Amino acid sequence: MKKTAIVTGGSRGIGLGIVKQLGKDGFAVVITAASPEERHRATLEELTKNNIEYLYVQGNIADHNDRMKCVDRAIEKYGRIDVLVNNAGVAPKERNDILNMTEESYDYVMNTNTKGTMFMTQYAANKMIQQEPIDGIRGIIVNVSSISAEVSSTNRGEYCVSKAGISMLTKLYADRLASEDILVYEIRPGIIETDMTSTVKEKYDRLFAEGVCPIKRWGTPEDIGLAVSALCSGKFRYTTGQCIFVDGGFHIQRL
Repeated sequence: MKKTAIVTGGSRGIGLGIVKQLGKDGFAVVITAASPEERHRATLEELTKNNIEYLYVQGNIADHNDRMKCVDRAIEKYGRIDVLVNNAGVAPKERNDILNMTEESYDYVMNTNTKGTMFMTQYAANKMIQQEPIDGIRGIIVNVSSISAEVSSTNRGEYCVSKAGISMLTKLYADRLASEDILVYEIRPGIIETDMTSTVKEKYDRLFAEGVCPIKRWGTPEDIGLAVSALCSGKFRYTTGQCIFVDGGFHIQRL
């Protein structure tokens, strides 16, 4: 039986890299994104050409009804959810010194990145609990956070706080769901080449040349997809709550 994975924010960037890899692994992939399906026609046609089965569900994970719609439609079509990848996230619309950050910007980022992840996981986990385990596992949940969960950026403090919150959500759900045969992990990407980082390309090109990471290159969505694939393989059955850095070694403190 083909397993099913939900990938939030799966229409582009890191999310699309995850979708492509899980599709190659044989999952039917439910893609959620805030923009209409028609906007991603070329991308979806490529998935079809590569024999990746998908269901596209338009929705914003900051919205309660959209979260429920995504999970319900996945179960309606495929009968179960084996994997949930909480990847959807937003950056502040405008970078601002933390002393000038607005409450509106804070709420915008937190509602998607942290609150959305919190309650998407809650709803999906309650559905997973009701399904029969496969090879002893009822489900696997992977939260995509960021090195910003630990690394200070004082001109986008709301983003850092939101990602630190995802790290704690991973621990909480890993603790609570272990007895339900559901495993929970965090992937912590480093500097990844996506639309979100395109505006700071020159800055990071310079930092890579100066050795900011032991592995001196940009990370790619494919790098994240491979890491998620490994966690979703079911081969880490005696682990839960781990954070996996996919950051070229950036997290290593060096003298």
